[in-house]
Parts: sequence; C-alpha cells; structure tokens
Amino acid sequence: MTLNYKELLNRTLRLISSPAQAWEEIRLEEDRRGVFTAFVYPMIGLCGLSVFIGSLMVLGWSGPQSFQIAMTKCCAVAVALFGGYFLAAYLVNLAAVRFFRMADDLPLLQQFAGYAMVVIFLLRIVLGILPDFQIIAMLLQFYTVYIVWEGCVRVFRMAEAYRLRFTLLTSVLLIACPMLIEWIFNRLTVILN
Repeated sequence: MTLNYKELLNRTLRLISSPAQAWEEIRLEEDRRGVFTAFVYPMIGLCGLSVFIGSLMVLGWSGPQSFQIAMTKCCAVAVALFGGYFLAAYLVNLAAVRFFRMADDLPLLQQFAGYAMVVIFLLRIVLGILPDFQIIAMLLQFYTVYIVWEGCVRVFRMAEAYRLRFTLLTSVLLIACPMLIEWIFNRLTVILN
C-alpha cells in the first residue's frame, strides 16, 4: 500500500475543521486497521522528523553530539506517540467495555484513537520546529475533547448519558499516555547515559 499524502492532509484538515463530517466518513470505512498505515504511522513519522529537524536547528549541525541529541529527541517522540497511542486505545477499550456497556472491539477503538489524536500529532509537528509555542500548544491540545465529543456519538452511537464521561476519559488518556511514556523514556535515557 502506498502512502497518499494528499489524503492524509485532507483527513487531517477535515478532522480539525469539521469533525462531525469527518467522523461520518470514518464510520463508513470497512478496514478498521487501515488507520495504522494511512494515518497514525505517517503522522508519527512526521512528528519525529519535525523534532529531529527542530533539534538540529537549535543545536546546529556542528558535530556528532548534536546529531545524537536530535536522534534521541526524535526517538523519544516517536516512542511516546506510538506507545501512547496503543496504550490509550487499549485503556479506552477496557473502560468502554467495563463502564460504558460497549462491545469489546479493540480495532474500532484503535481506529477511533488514531484519528482522535490528530491535534496531538499536529501540535508535536509544530512544536518540533517551533518549541517556543509550548504554552499555546498546551491549551490547543484540549481541542481533542471536542473531536472526541463529536466522534463518540457518530462512531459508537453512544447514548447521551455516557457521552460526557466517555469524552473526558478518552481525551485524558489520549493526551496523558504519550506524555507519560515520553517522560519515562527521557528518564531512562538520562539514567542509562
């Protein structure tokens, strides 16, 4: 399967600008695991590349030390987003079954989590190049709540009684899991060096 960057950009823009319409399109997709190659992995790659380039811009291209630091930061972001995505999807699936009376459907939750992380991916790309926008990014990541709010009712046909709790829990997990994994990765890097 070849990567279609035009479709990646279109899906990203639709999720940001009109999440309700984007979720209706996503709901109709038959291949739930297509989110990996069509969206999640390319976005993680772009995040890593952005952090790598941004680190080299800050540190300079002077020697192997700057390259090593840039690669370490790139790996931290890639591992955090990759692990955070799968951990969040797994935890949301557990919560969905236990607290929200939903079927155990991990592929559907992985698809949902992948697309719902669009804001997190975009902010990591921007912060990789422009790290001074950290405070603005902290505020903008809460747009994830709105994207999940719109998605849960369209993808899962969720009852209104569960919608708010599901939205808040899912949003917190999608934001916190990558942060936690990146923090652990960075601590281990310092300890092992």
